[in-house]
Amino acid sequence: MKMRQLLLSSLLCLISSVGFSAEYKVVNQVEYQAVAKKLLPGDTIILADGVWHDFEIVFKGKGTKDKPITLTAQTKGKVILSGQSNLRLAGEYLVVSGLIFKNGYTPSSAVIAFKYNDQELANHSRVSEVVIDEYSNPDRFESDYWVALYGKHNRFDHSFLRGKRNKGVTIAVRLNTEASQHNHHLIDHNYFGPRPTFGSNGGETLRIGTSHYSLTDSLTRVEHNYFDRCDGEVEIISVKSGKNQISHNVFYQSRGTLTLRHGNGNVIENNVFLGNGVEHTGGIRVINRDQVIRNNYLSGLTGYRFGSGFTVMNGVPDSPINRYHQVVNAVIENNTLINVDNIYLGAGSDSERTSTPKNSSFKNNLIYNQNKASPFTILDDISGIEFSNNLANFKADFSQKALSYTNLDLQQDTNGLLTLANTQVGANLSKILTKTDTGPAWYSKADLAIEFDTGKVISIAPGDGVLAEALAHANSGDIIELAAGEYIAHKILAVNKTISFKAAPNAQVLILPERSSLFEIQNSGSLKLDGVHLSGRLSPDSSGNVLIRTQKWGMYKNYQFVMSNSKVTDLNVNHSFHFFDAGARSFADLISIENSQFRDISGDLLRLNQETDDQGIYNAEYVVINNNQFAQVQGALLDLYRGGTDESTFGPHLEMKNNTLSQVGLGKRNKLKSAVHLHGVQHTLMEYNQFKHSALVKVEHTVGDPKTLIRHNVFSNTARPEVVELIFDQKPTAIFHQNVFK
Repeated sequence: MKMRQLLLSSLLCLISSVGFSAEYKVVNQVEYQAVAKKLLPGDTIILADGVWHDFEIVFKGKGTKDKPITLTAQTKGKVILSGQSNLRLAGEYLVVSGLIFKNGYTPSSAVIAFKYNDQELANHSRVSEVVIDEYSNPDRFESDYWVALYGKHNRFDHSFLRGKRNKGVTIAVRLNTEASQHNHHLIDHNYFGPRPTFGSNGGETLRIGTSHYSLTDSLTRVEHNYFDRCDGEVEIISVKSGKNQISHNVFYQSRGTLTLRHGNGNVIENNVFLGNGVEHTGGIRVINRDQVIRNNYLSGLTGYRFGSGFTVMNGVPDSPINRYHQVVNAVIENNTLINVDNIYLGAGSDSERTSTPKNSSFKNNLIYNQNKASPFTILDDISGIEFSNNLANFKADFSQKALSYTNLDLQQDTNGLLTLANTQVGANLSKILTKTDTGPAWYSKADLAIEFDTGKVISIAPGDGVLAEALAHANSGDIIELAAGEYIAHKILAVNKTISFKAAPNAQVLILPERSSLFEIQNSGSLKLDGVHLSGRLSPDSSGNVLIRTQKWGMYKNYQFVMSNSKVTDLNVNHSFHFFDAGARSFADLISIENSQFRDISGDLLRLNQETDDQGIYNAEYVVINNNQFAQVQGALLDLYRGGTDESTFGPHLEMKNNTLSQVGLGKRNKLKSAVHLHGVQHTLMEYNQFKHSALVKVEHTVGDPKTLIRHNVFSNTARPEVVELIFDQKPTAIFHQNVFK
């Protein structure tokens, strides 16, 4: 008996010393709060399946390497954090997995923060298989992060992040205290889904550090991530610290570049950039000291200047920490560039950025362009870059020694990449990442965007309230087909889905609004009009009517407006009756008007001029005006405004072709005194238009390297276009070619 008691006592002591790990399943926030206070190494909290609304999770504890403390979902993918929810974790060896954030936005500065406060950070912790999907603040310019990494030795992996629409970096690595520097974080196997064009600075997908701490090393690794159409701004990844390693990532049709903006000694290797000819797709931009760029594959990239396929910048002498440091000791080797439109060396050269690259090398690179045109643009002295053993299928137009010209016989490897056999030149990648290798396996990567005309056809005939009723019952992608006749709109039609209004074949359709507006495009809305006649004849007799407008506030989702084969008349019941007005902070991916007629309008046609705070913000990325007739328009045909000196955006873009303008812009209330006013527009093509008895075209260049081409236009009794440079003291850079003035 004594022996058995002794053995039992010993066993109890052993159990007590080792301890059991506890597992807690909680079904509401009160239960979670109670459990969260008593967590020990090895414990697990399981959130019950369902929607957890307005749940600000604080997950604190001190686990060990062998016994981390875990927070997870009962079923991965079935625990939804909605409303104003977030997650803060602090302590040691914490693990979070399986959660989804959607249908809301964070009430704090981050959706997921690896800290509780500035004193309590997370270390040796991991967040894996989480989803943040369209979880954006409805105020586009209210800034936040989706993931903020603090502390040291943390990992963020196998997660899904898509659709950040408000200002702020998707993932930020913060170095603002010593406790977060030299951090050795790992960011790997994540799926970065489409990030819409933001139309301003502040749309980066990943940033490591800030300019204030850019001379500090971060030692962060970014590996095996898939960047899918990350279009927020010109910097997809912004490196602003030292000794980071960015490797084995894929950038798929993403507009912008991997930018070594600040910091020294970074290594960029084994990455793949696939632009597939999409506009503004870029590669790598090199700034600062001791950068290594090797064994990367770049293909089908169309970007130019700071967003080009490959860029080596000029620096500022004795640069302040937030400007451009000189490129010194850069090693650029064994990279393959296939059908890359632009390679810029000495980029940004101007009266400030005069420090040219030095002690750098460009060697063993393979450069192939199907059109055999040289992609190189040399903007300053590049004698500080030593070229050796580079192969190309075109002749170098800046130095015969820079490249060896040869007829390259490229072969497709098992990854589908073009390589050159039996050579040490170019990239050599054994296996490239696929989309399915990243993110949680249980969450779909199918696109959410719904295109025009992909749904069902809803046929309607004239009748009381039929437009509003059809719109209310339609789904995104549907086409509302209108039979011949008159349709009177008694109310403003709120468009919060992707919808088309189209005249039935050979039908004469007239729509007459009785309110101050006919359509209001709201969040999630895009509008297409085809073959209809819009008349303001029944509109209120008051000034300032707008036929089509965006919602006046709270619009944070990009939209499209497309109009073709249509007619607009009688917007003249009172003065200043405008056709289209974009509200402040609204942003259009595309506004397109083609094959249409406009007559008798007392206001402006397209008012895309609301962002006047001069911070590089604007209202539309692409504006297309082709094959239209405009007559008796008292205001401006177009006022497109992008103010400020920021260089982080791609647009606006204007294409204006084959239009006829007669008596446009001559009204006494047109303060612009112009038919077309372009301020800060980055890309302008204006060709084959006829201007008759109209106000002039006025172009105001601000910053960057705008491309303005005005050619083959006829100006009859119309003043010559006026182009001014507002920032740089130089001759106007616009190109005029074969215009006729009568």
